[in-house]
Amino acid sequence: MISLEDARDDYLNHVRAERGLSANTVAAYRRDLARYLDFLAERGISTVRDVTPVEVTEFVRELSAAQARASVARVVVSVRTFHQFCAEEGLTDTNPAAEVSPPKLEQRLPKALSVDEVARILDAPDRTEVTGLRDAALLELLYGTGARVSEICGLDVDEVSAALSEPDAGIRLLGKGGKERVVPLGSFAARAVSDYLVRARPALAQAGKKHTPALLLNQRGARLSRQSAWAVIQRAAASAGITADVSPHSLRHSFATHLLDGGADLRVVQELLGHSSVATTQIYTLVTIEHLREVHTAAHPRAR
Repeated sequence: MISLEDARDDYLNHVRAERGLSANTVAAYRRDLARYLDFLAERGISTVRDVTPVEVTEFVRELSAAQARASVARVVVSVRTFHQFCAEEGLTDTNPAAEVSPPKLEQRLPKALSVDEVARILDAPDRTEVTGLRDAALLELLYGTGARVSEICGLDVDEVSAALSEPDAGIRLLGKGGKERVVPLGSFAARAVSDYLVRARPALAQAGKKHTPALLLNQRGARLSRQSAWAVIQRAAASAGITADVSPHSLRHSFATHLLDGGADLRVVQELLGHSSVATTQIYTLVTIEHLREVHTAAHPRAR
C-alpha cells in the first residue's frame, strides 16, 4: 500500500507537470497537505487506503475552529483534489473526501461611497495644475464609466477621441479575458478628459523619451500605472476629508450602487460593469436594499 507521503509527492508532481500550475500554487498545496498529513499521523494513519470520511470530517472541524473561513476553504479544496487524484489513479477504491464541502464563505458587500463623498473626491484635484488636470480626468473616468482601474490606465488617446467628438459613440474598454464592451462617456468625464488633453497631456508628454499613445501619463511621460492611479485616488480622498479606505474599486462599486439606487436595470449595470454573469452584479442589489433599510429606519415614524 502506498504511503500518504508518496501519494502526496505523486499528486504534487501531477499538478505541476500535467496541470501546469504555478510554483506558488504548488507550494500552497504542499503546505496544506503537510498540515493534513500531520493530522493523520497523530491518529496513526500512514497509508492512503486507511483514510475514511470520518478523519477528513474531523480534520475540517478542527481546522474550522482555529482558522478563518477563507483559509479553511482553501485547505479543504487541496485535500479534496488530493483524494480525487488518489482515486482516479487507483491508489484507493473510494474518495473519502468526496462528500466534504468547504465552509460557506460570508458574502462581503462592496463598500460604496455616498454621492456627496464621490463629489468631494472628484472635486479634490487642483485643476490649475498639470497633474491636477490628469488626476481629475482619471477620477471622472473611473466613476463616470464604472471601469476597472486597469481598463482606464490601458486607454489610448485614439480610443477616447471618437467618444469626445461623437458623444453617442462611447468608449471601448478591454476587460477581463479580452472581452470588449462599450460604455457611455458622461458630460463631466468628457469635459475633464478634454481639458486634460488640451492643457496637460502635451506638457506631460514632453517629459517622455519616446512617443506613447497612452491617454493618461505620469510625470516622466510614460503610461500611468495602476499603482500610481491608486495613489491619486487616496490623495484625493484624503484631501476630501474622507477617512474610510478608498480604492479604485470604491469608485466602481459606487458607480454600480448609485445607478441601481437611481432605478437602473440590473442587466444594464451588468453590461456596463463587464460582468459575464448577472449573478456577479446581483450583490449590488443587497447594497441598495441595505441603503433602503437605513433610510426607512431613519425616516419612518414606526420603523423602530
